[in-house]
Amino acid sequence: MGDYPPLTLTFPDMRDWVFPRILEIRARMHGDRPFIQALGGAALTYAETDRLVNRLAHGLAAQGVGRGDRVLVMLPNCVEFMLVWWAINRLGAVEVSVNNAYKGYFLEHLVSNSGGRLLVAAAEFLDRLAAVEDSCPDLETVVAWEPPGAAPAPRPRFTRLRTVAFEELPARRDDPPDVEVSHRDLCAIMYTSGTTGPSKGVMLPHAHCTLFCEATANLTRFTQDDTYLVATPLYHGNAPIMQVYPALLRGGRAVICPRFSASEWVDQVRASVATVTNLLGVMMDFIFRQSPREGDRDHRLRVVLGQPAPAAIVEDFKRRFGIGRVLEYYGMTEIGVVTMMPWDEVRPGSCGKAVSEWYDLRIADPETDEEVAPGQSGELLVRPRAPWAFSQGYWRMPDKTLEALRNVWYHTGDALKRDADGYYYFVDRLRDVIRRRAVNISSYDVEKVVAEHVAVAECAAVGVPSEFVGGEDEIKLCVVLREGARFVPEEFLAWCEERLPYFAVPRYLDVIPELPRTPSNKLQKYLLRQRGVTATTWDRVAAGYRLQEEIRRAERKRAPSGSALAPPPA
Repeated sequence: MGDYPPLTLTFPDMRDWVFPRILEIRARMHGDRPFIQALGGAALTYAETDRLVNRLAHGLAAQGVGRGDRVLVMLPNCVEFMLVWWAINRLGAVEVSVNNAYKGYFLEHLVSNSGGRLLVAAAEFLDRLAAVEDSCPDLETVVAWEPPGAAPAPRPRFTRLRTVAFEELPARRDDPPDVEVSHRDLCAIMYTSGTTGPSKGVMLPHAHCTLFCEATANLTRFTQDDTYLVATPLYHGNAPIMQVYPALLRGGRAVICPRFSASEWVDQVRASVATVTNLLGVMMDFIFRQSPREGDRDHRLRVVLGQPAPAAIVEDFKRRFGIGRVLEYYGMTEIGVVTMMPWDEVRPGSCGKAVSEWYDLRIADPETDEEVAPGQSGELLVRPRAPWAFSQGYWRMPDKTLEALRNVWYHTGDALKRDADGYYYFVDRLRDVIRRRAVNISSYDVEKVVAEHVAVAECAAVGVPSEFVGGEDEIKLCVVLREGARFVPEEFLAWCEERLPYFAVPRYLDVIPELPRTPSNKLQKYLLRQRGVTATTWDRVAAGYRLQEEIRRAERKRAPSGSALAPPPA
């Protein structure tokens, strides 16, 4: 039984584990093969992609981007997102993805901490950037992108930042920049939720990202004849590293969906002619809750990666949609994919076996880091078995890096257990992170914003179980009011909406006289989690309160889709 079998590597020499080099190799090997496209759009071939990336790289160089610079990307799901990323890497620079929902403090912290001088952003997001411009002293230039054919969006007036239109960016040079990029160089910095502090930028070398997607390609048995449907956000590591990049690595095709839709998922799968896709968090449950339709099995999809793949519905999901395999794994931005489900030994509820060829895994007591007995749950600790096959810590946060790598093991903050046959099982989260709709949310970031409200004396954000399958949370905010303060839930949430990303706006509000603390004044959040949803808890869903973003999304969904789901060329 043991561990997961050794990985089959597309490029055995780690020195080739550099994405610009892999793109160049693919363009040379089969340049006319379709590679990447938007759903319903025409595909770019490998040669066309390589050429456009070179033009964008020269254009970015003309804007002053060079080796080691951080370049921020705040774009919706579009082909240009990936072209810009590859162009950044071709200069030896570092891509920094920005969550499209970020605003206020969330956006200000990421931009400031990264130290990026140039940001490529959709015009629809520029007003949020203008609001934090004065708090981002390193930022100098904004490249404004508009969707092709869209009416120009109103542009805010920046007091300091210089703006450049995206269409002016590409240079008229098809040759690659004369920059040598190593597998040791950083490919990207991805910001992930903090626990006792603000969000942290994970430093990802090219080798780490390549091993990440090699594991995905092995897990799905992806080949050059496969197509990956990318329906998760490109600013999240799962979409580019575990979907687009495996297609590049193996010479296949990637189709980028503008956004995930549970009601249109089967249509998207069919239109893209996808054979592989990923579902995160409650996505599988959302799809399964849709009314069955006659064409649910009319597609070519053969495998779905689920994190998690809920044991309660996974077999019924496979039967209903005619999918051969739904496979689970365990991975994080910081560590890559460290357990994978064997192809022919699937155990529902498990996240697979250890990829021990590349990683050491230990189930340990979270207080002492000492290994626990087989079958017992404990914190999963991980360390790499090859250089550069791991993240390099947190950008500009050496204290958090040392904390995470205590005793030379990366501490995942998740409780797992391992059975006698080598299968791992996720048990619970240990860290103070809330996971909602496949997004990790820092309670610290939520609390920092809410604490600025005039009526709030103290607050604490915790996760309480969602009604959906998949181990998801809803955000509950416990509030201690200032003496004599007026508190109206609807007015309070409207205030939150202006300052928080929509996914971080609490669902539950609980006004309490005081927060529970230890004799040494340490907050006891576990008691707030145990308290859960009580009769005195205000629930915005039950009260009929709808977030403005929810209303906008419903309106977009009702809008005619035109030819967006037309089948792409074979």
